[in-house]
Formats: sequence, structure tokens, C-alpha cells
Amino acid sequence: MYKRNSGILLHVTSLPSKYGIGDMGSFAYAFVDFAAACGQKYWQILPINPTDGINGNSPYSCSSAFGGNPLLISPEMMVIEGFLRPCDVNIPVVLDEGKVDYARVRLFKEKIFNAAYRRFQKSPVRLVSQAVCPCKEMSLREDFDQFVKTQHYWLEDFALFMVIKSAYGGLGWNEWPRVLKNRKPQALRTFARKNSSDIERIKFIQYLFFRQWHKLKGYANSKNVAIIGDIPIYVNYDSVDVWCHPSFFKVDRKGQLKFISGCPPDYFSRTGQRWGNPVYNWAHLKKVKYNWWTERIAHDLKMFDYLRIDHFRGFAGFWQIPAYEKLAVFGRWVKGPGESFFKALAKRFKTLPIIAEDLGEITPDVVELMKKFGFPGMRVLLFAFNGDINSNPHVPVNYPVSCVAYSGTHDNNTIQGWYQKEANPHEKANIARVLQTKFTSRNLHWTMIEVLMRSKAETIIIPMPDFLGLREEGRMNTPATKVNNWQWRLRANALTSKLSQKISHIMKKTDRGI
Repeated sequence: MYKRNSGILLHVTSLPSKYGIGDMGSFAYAFVDFAAACGQKYWQILPINPTDGINGNSPYSCSSAFGGNPLLISPEMMVIEGFLRPCDVNIPVVLDEGKVDYARVRLFKEKIFNAAYRRFQKSPVRLVSQAVCPCKEMSLREDFDQFVKTQHYWLEDFALFMVIKSAYGGLGWNEWPRVLKNRKPQALRTFARKNSSDIERIKFIQYLFFRQWHKLKGYANSKNVAIIGDIPIYVNYDSVDVWCHPSFFKVDRKGQLKFISGCPPDYFSRTGQRWGNPVYNWAHLKKVKYNWWTERIAHDLKMFDYLRIDHFRGFAGFWQIPAYEKLAVFGRWVKGPGESFFKALAKRFKTLPIIAEDLGEITPDVVELMKKFGFPGMRVLLFAFNGDINSNPHVPVNYPVSCVAYSGTHDNNTIQGWYQKEANPHEKANIARVLQTKFTSRNLHWTMIEVLMRSKAETIIIPMPDFLGLREEGRMNTPATKVNNWQWRLRANALTSKLSQKISHIMKKTDRGI
């Protein structure tokens, strides 16, 4: 990564827009302009794969490791590109500017996707510029067909999965008729033939997503802003990936879960966390040269400039819980693929711009794996105020140069929210010792940001709510809960020139971005 630079953590859903959820429209471009203007080199986002209400709309619970989240498609951009008419995007209800109402947004966007697909069916010869090469024009049908061809590895199965799921009222794949559940070729061909238009519609929606994403990423890169993507290590049990590749996961012959993922007791939960995702059958994946994972990384390297891999320690060892157990504490550590996996990736890719999420209980084998392949780890300032501050790795004076340091992550409260609601007397007493400077409760967020910027960590990432000094109303997620998460949104008037100047001033004072 660049030397002594910094960036902003802000998920796409948190951007302002008049359509009830942040998207890849004009405000995403305005945010890139803001980040560039105040010297930020990185825009870090959360996963942008498809989500659902059953899993609380968590971006870390995805139904496909390859697909894009349709909710992030911008209606505004669809109108500009001619996929919709202005009258197609009339908003039927008043949507809250401060938080995402996923149910309403989903209904609204399904309506406009239907309108866009009907328009596509009627006029597929209309000329459009390609997302990857805007200077080249081709018919809409040709551009769409090219997309389908290049994304064939995952798109055919994804579209079929989504339509079958819809046809059976949203049931999980393990509850479908046996011939579809077990992917009998003749049954799949018959279903696909009878539902060809619905399947093409799903592909078309993905086409819209990837067109908009690659244009936005291209714009960010043109402004010297690199995008850090976030890759969940696991996928959902009810996902196209498990349906298509059950042998890559620990499920039995009937497709039922044998073991699930989670983590032991930690900072966020006294009883551990039971995530519920299927764990990988790494022995079988190794036999096929980790091909599913290498395709996934290849796909993501086209989407992002850097990859933050969530729960990186799972490659060294992972917490495996018997599926029948209700509490995570009854799991155990199981050895992961380790060096073998990353050697396979290194053979495929010239560079591996990976950031390892190495929070929690980290064993020497995890550290050795990161060191061997040159992956920087993470430090989180809000974890610095407990324990022995002389040895606590999250205390700024203890940071190595090669790390990415955060004030907090999507799982933390904001700085001000933590100070006002969560910090205990011992932690508050340690603040001055850790920061080694004076502070007031009112300016604590700016003090912490400046201390981070002064540290020797190469890269600093600050969540947008901390730049704004928000309290707990700016929190994105509370771990081990499934409601009222992933809803926070940035106000349209929040990115002021005054804020930009303040950030730029701190960058200069701390020799960042130079």
C-alpha cells in the first residue's frame, strides 16, 4: 500500500440518496471527490454481495460469493443511461434519510428493475457505452451478452438459483424438490427452459450492478482513490455456492449441515458467536487446487484494489461447532489450509493485495502466515484501553509499520458512543495514558484521530461517523444481534468544506498523504 496514507470506512448503503438506501449514484461520486479533496487515498467498504432480510440484511451473510447486491444499483444512473424513463422512478413513499428501510427499498427497486427489463426486451439494439471501455459503443444486447459470457463461471447458476428460490416461495435449496435440490441435469434444463425470461431478468439486474460498479471504481481510481473491498470468509448455507458445490463444505450426503462456523468467547460476546455458516471441507478443496477460492479471489481483484479478508485466522485454524449445538462455546479449533492455500493463490496471481483481519485470539501460526506472505494486519484503537497497555497491540506506540490501524470497525460503537455509553472507569482512566496527550470529552474523536495519524502505521482508516463525531446513532452493527443493524446513513449535507479542511489540516500536521 502507499506509504503513510489514510482512508475512510463508509459502506455504500450509508451514502445519501433519495431512494432510501445509499447506492452507486451521484453521491457516491461526490464522496469520492470529498475523499480526494482531503487527501484520503482509500475508500473502504463492506461486502457488496446479495443480502436478505432473513439474515438481518447483513453484508456478511451473502447468498453468492460472486453476485452483486441489487439494492446498491442507482435508479438515477439507470435513467441517465436510458435503462429507465424519469417517470419510472417516482418514489411512492417517503423514505427516511437517516436510516435504511430495507423492506420498502426492496419493493421499490424490484418495481423499477421490472420496468428496466421490459424496456431492455423491447429495445435491445439501443447503443450504449461499455462499462469497462466507455469509448466503445455496441448494442445493448451485445453488451449484455458479452457480460453474460465473461461472468459465466458463476452467473448461470446464480440466476437459476434465484429463480428456483422465488418459484418455491423463498424456501432454502435444501427444501426444494429432490431433483432440483440435488441438481439433476434434466430437471434443471426443464426448469430453465420454462423460466428463461425470469432467469435472463436476474442476469440483467447483475449486468446493471456490474456496469455501475466498474464505472464508479474507475472514477475513484482516476481521482487516486483506491477501493478496499471486504471479503467474508464464509458464505450462507442457503447460497448458490453451497447448492452448486456441496463437496466444498462440511455437509452430509443429504446436504444437511454437519458443522457450522463461529468464534469462542471474546470482546464482543461472553458465550462466543454462533455464525451458522457452513465451514469448508478444506481437504477436498485442496484436492481440486482450491479452484473455487482462486476464482473468487480473481473475481474480487477485478472489483477492488485491495481485499480485506474478514476472519483471516480461519485459514490457519477455525472454530467449528457441531450443527446441533445451540451455543458457540461447545465448538473446537480445527486446523485450516494454512500455507498451502496461499501458495496456490501466489501461483495464480502476481500480487496479493490482502489485508488480514486478525482481531481476537491470534495464535503464532496466524502471525507466521501473515509474515510469510506479507499481509498487513489490523489494529483498533478502541481496543487499546484494557489490559496491560505496555503490551496491548492496539496501543498506538506498539503499532508495527506494516499494519492498517482503525479508530473502530463496523462492529464497534463510534468513539463518542463508546466513551458516553460503553467505556468503564478503568478504560476511561487509561485514555490519557494511551493517547499520551490531553483531551476533552467533546474533542475526543479528533484527538484519537490525530494520535492514530501520528502513529507509525502505514495506513490509517477512520469510519465516517468518527470523522463526524457522532455518538451511538452512528453505529453500524452490534455483534450477536440481528435487528437494527446496517441502517445508518450519512446526511446529504455532512460533507462540508469545513470538515474537508479539518481532515486536510490533520493530514499535514502528521505527514500523512505526502
